[in-house]
Amino acid sequence: MGDSDRIVRAAAVQAAPVWMNREKSVEKAIALIDEAGAAGAELIAFSESWLPGFPFWIWLGTPAWGSDFFVELHRNAVEADGKEIAALRDAAKRNSIEVVLGATERDGGSLYCTIFYLGSKGEYRGRHRKLKPTHVERSIWGEGDGSDLIVVETPIGRIGALNCWEHLQPLSKYAMYAMNEQIHIAAWPALSIYKDTAYALGVEANMAASRVYALEGQAYVLACTSLVDDEVIQRVVDTDERRALLELGGGSTTIFAPSGQIVAGPLGYTQEGLLIADLDLGEIRRAKQAADPAGHYARADATRLQLNRNPREAMRLDDNTGVDVEKKFEEIEV
Repeated sequence: MGDSDRIVRAAAVQAAPVWMNREKSVEKAIALIDEAGAAGAELIAFSESWLPGFPFWIWLGTPAWGSDFFVELHRNAVEADGKEIAALRDAAKRNSIEVVLGATERDGGSLYCTIFYLGSKGEYRGRHRKLKPTHVERSIWGEGDGSDLIVVETPIGRIGALNCWEHLQPLSKYAMYAMNEQIHIAAWPALSIYKDTAYALGVEANMAASRVYALEGQAYVLACTSLVDDEVIQRVVDTDERRALLELGGGSTTIFAPSGQIVAGPLGYTQEGLLIADLDLGEIRRAKQAADPAGHYARADATRLQLNRNPREAMRLDDNTGVDVEKKFEEIEV
């Protein structure tokens, strides 16, 4: 498990992006990375779909009503090899900090709820696409696949991340546990949707899921929530019904130890800022003594998980005639 006795200073972000504005949100993200770097942090983590903002409208109205918002999100989404990710990689390198960032990723015509891993030397470490967007999120984001369940090896430890209700999917969690995470980012949106009508979407339930993840996986968990700010309310809350379904705030960013104990936080419901804590990775050894879910505490003879890491392919060229497929395509007249 690498250097399991070092102390890592980590920063969890609780902040609203500049909603639906990719360029200004990148500027704000870079300012937060610089702030964390100045505080000596070696890791900074952002919430689900932070860049350029969570699509709150999908919980408030019909797909037809939200169609213009979708077009705006598609226009402001980021691409893995785009200039926005490049700028964030530069900020990571300048601050010698690992960056874990939730974003809406555009790939061709489709959007994905993605977490990007950017290294402290400016390298692109990889990405996690949400395997199953939740409920109405499936009208916005496509699905990831088994290749998106990753834990990245970094100089500060083994880091993994999941989005939102992926923390309620036992098999996905177990796959992450089996890859020996040391630090996990639980990326949540602002938890102020349906506050009075759906307990399962609120702060208490979802922070409990984050805490259980720490306890089950014996890893540090940075549970990062975003915030609903005035800009979001002004844009999407235009009726009394919608006013009852979404409110300002929704923050509860907390850092949990491998024992499930709170290390830092929670930040306040409407509070914007960085939650910074020193994580003693040596404590993972103590937690593993009692229960290692994919190690000595497992019963692979009775139950085990099969993970398909092959990426899905929309098209595969398969020609058994001996004809040069590419040349054959070139000869087709359109």
